[in-house]
Amino acid sequence: MKTVDLMLIEDNPEYREVIRIALADHPEFHLACQYGTAEIALRELKNSDSSFPHLILLDLRLPGMDGLTALEKILSVSPDIKVIVLTQSDLPHDVVRAISLGAAGYLLKTATLEEITDGIAAVMRGDATIDRSVAKHLLDALRKKHQKADPAELLTHRELEVLGLLAEGLVKKEIANELGIRYATVDTHITHIYEKLGVSNAPGAVHQAHRLGLLAPGE
Repeated sequence: MKTVDLMLIEDNPEYREVIRIALADHPEFHLACQYGTAEIALRELKNSDSSFPHLILLDLRLPGMDGLTALEKILSVSPDIKVIVLTQSDLPHDVVRAISLGAAGYLLKTATLEEITDGIAAVMRGDATIDRSVAKHLLDALRKKHQKADPAELLTHRELEVLGLLAEGLVKKEIANELGIRYATVDTHITHIYEKLGVSNAPGAVHQAHRLGLLAPGE
């Protein structure tokens, strides 16, 4: 294998150093550059040769522009670059969205250094690398895509109540008071709503709910 030039986009300097040290033991991998924000990395990509780097290791939880937004922009600027998401997030929405946007791999930061380097090698061979603990999310997404579920059965009764209050503009604390439940319970319901609707925020949830007919037109 020829030397693979890598870019690391990661805001944690300690983890950047861990990756740098790990890659130093592999002469076939060259960590050419590392950045703490996606904005700086994108600026450098736009100013560099289209063939550089060969592969990017991309965190999702970044200051400023988040990793999923960055992934889409990176591949629009340099569609031939391989991107492996390397993150703490095992949320189904993040996994499915990253792969849908074109990521060649999705690894958790709990992966061993050997698993990370093996993943890089696999992607450069034209394969994919998916952390075993999140692979189930992709299978579930494929199953759901081929199942025509009744939208009315998508959310539980309580989740529909929470969604309706979100649509009215209430925040989590207000929803908890309105329904007489704990704040943490509301937070859990909202997380489930976002996952089931495939969104990442309240406006997206309300929009998707209207599209599926889960909310009345006036809500």
